Amino acid sequence: MNMIDDDVMELQRYFYQTLEHSEDKKNERILVLGIGNYLMGDEGVGVHAIHALSKVKLPDNVDIMDGGTGSFDLMPILARYPVAVFIDATMDGKAAGTVNILYPKFAADFPKVLSAHDVGLKDMIDALEFKGELPKIILITVAIKEMLPMTVTLSPEVKQSLDNVVDTVLNLLSKIKFS
Repeated sequence: MNMIDDDVMELQRYFYQTLEHSEDKKNERILVLGIGNYLMGDEGVGVHAIHALSKVKLPDNVDIMDGGTGSFDLMPILARYPVAVFIDATMDGKAAGTVNILYPKFAADFPKVLSAHDVGLKDMIDALEFKGELPKIILITVAIKEMLPMTVTLSPEVKQSLDNVVDTVLNLLSKIKFS
């Protein structure tokens, strides 16, 4: 019996891996970052979204990455991008699977209740802002009802929302223009 799902192994390719790019192309790159704990059920929807995005054709200037729970380790990576699209779960009281787009400018603009990693993600954003290295952030949230420890399966509602998340990301990417 295989203890680790093939999907989990595939996801490891997207964990903290972005490509190095020449200085002249760096300012036109976009990072799509899935945030979440894959082992907490619906809370890991951002990671599941990165896996779904890995199977579609993305623009050449887009990198995707499994950002885990959004620790300070992400700071030097985020500082390299002018635009970052975050995909994250939120427990905002909306129906599970509801997808929203937010355009936060500061850590305080993030939703009040971001699942299990609220403090670390907001602290990282504050630190990047303080250093003057905060990229323009677009936040795609997926509403969840609960976190289930040691579960890698998404609820039916959240799993159904993945197509909507992928479409939302592709639509956003088609609208981002660099001057």
